[in-house]
Amino acid sequence: MNTELSAPGSIDILPTQDGYDRWAQIYDDEDNPLILLEEPHVAALLGDVAGLTIADIGCGTGRNAMRLAEAGAAVIAVDYSRAMLQRAQAKPAAKGVRFVQHDLSARLPFADAAFDRVLCCLVIDHISDLESFFRELKRICRVNGFIVASVMHPAMMLRGVQARFKDPATGRETRPLSYPHQIADYVMAVTRAGLVFDHLSEHAVDEALAARSARGTKYLGWPLLLLMRLVRRGSEPDA
Repeated sequence: MNTELSAPGSIDILPTQDGYDRWAQIYDDEDNPLILLEEPHVAALLGDVAGLTIADIGCGTGRNAMRLAEAGAAVIAVDYSRAMLQRAQAKPAAKGVRFVQHDLSARLPFADAAFDRVLCCLVIDHISDLESFFRELKRICRVNGFIVASVMHPAMMLRGVQARFKDPATGRETRPLSYPHQIADYVMAVTRAGLVFDHLSEHAVDEALAARSARGTKYLGWPLLLLMRLVRRGSEPDA
């Protein structure tokens, strides 16, 4: 997540697939405070995954999929960007994951109730039809399973921040197409899709994160991450 502001006219906005195809070659090498903030929270929400089937929707270069496979899960990882998948498949840990290229705005190529857990990290701000997307995540998740989803906090839009990088080929700031969804948009889409929040939290950059990420220091105290865990309506855990 390159968060430097750019002069007017110096930004290239690309279709999401094209943007991530370009980003793939440098994605794993960037200082990304959002990922540093997100990963431990996602791991805590997922819990023990040994023996579970997991769909990683929007897997990118495989950071979550490979960790989950090494923890004993059977993982299918999906992304729209062929270049991101190629980067993932070139990693030694990739042998434990099945990778699938697919347009995430279309119906997912899986049977109903195919997975114990569905994971979707830092993807949803690239989806225009949130309700349909959450319905698909619900469809492929087993009745007693759950969905964990993370997204860049909508407050970042107030600072002109969204998914972006400097294209090494052009030197220009490049943004895969994003949509300025607000928290209310996510809440209403989840509700209309027939899901219920088991967990909803907001996470800000603190001193500890700023010490690990030079890029994160400029957002000290700002909410950077929105995190949710979702279950089917009617299958909420007892209070």
